[in-house]
Amino acid sequence: MSMHPAESRGYRELYLTGRQLIARWRRLGEALPASSAEPVLKAADSVERLLEELDPLTARHDLHGNVAAQGGGARLGAARGAIFDRFLERNQALRLALDDLEHVSTLLAYLATVSETRGDAELPEFCRSWERRLRRQLAAVRKAAVALGEDPDAAISPLDPSPAGRAAHGAAYAVGSVGEWVDRQVAHRRKA
Repeated sequence: MSMHPAESRGYRELYLTGRQLIARWRRLGEALPASSAEPVLKAADSVERLLEELDPLTARHDLHGNVAAQGGGARLGAARGAIFDRFLERNQALRLALDDLEHVSTLLAYLATVSETRGDAELPEFCRSWERRLRRQLAAVRKAAVALGEDPDAAISPLDPSPAGRAAHGAAYAVGSVGEWVDRQVAHRRKA
């Protein structure tokens, strides 16, 4: 039985977003303190195992997610980590990265439903099982993100300590400071 286009597109999206998560989260894990890095790296490893286990299941339906989908996702994750995340503080980067894992786990729940609608016997259970596992890891990473607040100075340090990272973080800080000043001025004028 062939896959519905919604299912096929969803699995390709899973390959792409999963590989993006792995690349971004591994880079993020390298920049975080060990206590925060551990659940981040564990989740990245889990998503990698998910994609490895998914490959033969989708290949049975002549759906492959190797070179184009996973390669594109890895490049996207590397670019996000190398460019966007440089502007962020450690706590911001980790909190924003939670969206990556939330997306993958929600996509798995969606794919379980679509595959089940088609009458597939294997893919729905695979997706539901992985969704449950990733939800537990999402809770652990969320807990690590919250725990960064225990050391506020470290939490607001630049994620990327390189000269380029410090410059990007400084630019983001300057833009934020200007925004705060503008908002204060507007608030004071409204009171007057």
